[in-house]
Amino acid sequence: MKNLVILGGGYGGMRILQRLLPGQLPEDVTITLVDRNPYHCLKTEYYALAAGTISDHHIRMAFPEHPRLKIVYGEIVSVNTEEKQVILKDKEPLNYDDLVIGLGCEDKYHNVPGADTYTYSIQTMHKSRKTYQALNNLGEGATVAIVGAGLSGVELASELIESRSDLNIKLFDRGAHILSAYPERLSKYVESWFTKHDVEIVNNSNITRVEPNLLYNHDEAIPCDVIVWTAGIQPSRVIREMDIEKDRQGRAVLTPQHFIPGSDSVFVVGDCASLPHAPSAQLAEGQAEQIVQVLLKKWANEPLPESFPVIKLKGVMGSLGKKHGFGLVADRAITGRVARLLKSGILWMYKYHNG
Repeated sequence: MKNLVILGGGYGGMRILQRLLPGQLPEDVTITLVDRNPYHCLKTEYYALAAGTISDHHIRMAFPEHPRLKIVYGEIVSVNTEEKQVILKDKEPLNYDDLVIGLGCEDKYHNVPGADTYTYSIQTMHKSRKTYQALNNLGEGATVAIVGAGLSGVELASELIESRSDLNIKLFDRGAHILSAYPERLSKYVESWFTKHDVEIVNNSNITRVEPNLLYNHDEAIPCDVIVWTAGIQPSRVIREMDIEKDRQGRAVLTPQHFIPGSDSVFVVGDCASLPHAPSAQLAEGQAEQIVQVLLKKWANEPLPESFPVIKLKGVMGSLGKKHGFGLVADRAITGRVARLLKSGILWMYKYHNG
């Protein structure tokens, strides 16, 4: 029996399982999924968990069941590509014939002193729960600083002001406008929404250090009761520590078949992979579809595809509380209630097809 090991039950790993189970998995192949959680987590919704507007059972889903699927829960220490082993903390090593690394990303603190120690995060389910406790234990009139006004920071700020309108929320961003990766129209729409809801936007900020209950912007101390960091991501530590070629963001450079160069048995999917687009759940799923095609060809001893079409993204959606939103669909900017309904519909469809 050949063993396919999948590291991480995120969007990429789940899509591979969906495509192989139950009908396409060859009789001589087993799958071992390794994850720290006993369920699939909807990471795109962690902002709402942290804000306290949903409970975590709304954003977790059971992994599929199959006689030749084994699930191992634990922490991954490293990958030994020479021995074809995955090293686990306090467990026996796992042997693989083919390996898919889909371990996602972690916060990137840009060498800001104290940021990794004195800020909260929404990068994992566990960290989002801790952030929820910190935010919702605050008293009336407390000050919350959110560092980073990309999609995660904006969604967290908007959801939190709807959940706790008594809080003073400050949103710090390095650019002249928030959501710098989006068209200016969307940025201005979201900024206007925040102004109406008394969220203070601090543009052109430069966070120089963080201390307990103090955020330093251009070395000016700003008292805060809770500081949440949403100012950048980096690939999983496992990928960062592997001796492989990486791009400027530290993501694994891959062949057209999504292999690590020099290895025809190790794939990287999702946030850890160097791809033409910014990391997203949609991108990870598109890449996973192509990896499944490669695996099926390989297992059948057929020639592998020499290349794949560029993964096409349908768009990106963001929420502003429960009634408003913004996004890009086919490069067209949309705002307001329609955008929020679209995002809710996409989430419902995902849960329907995976549940």
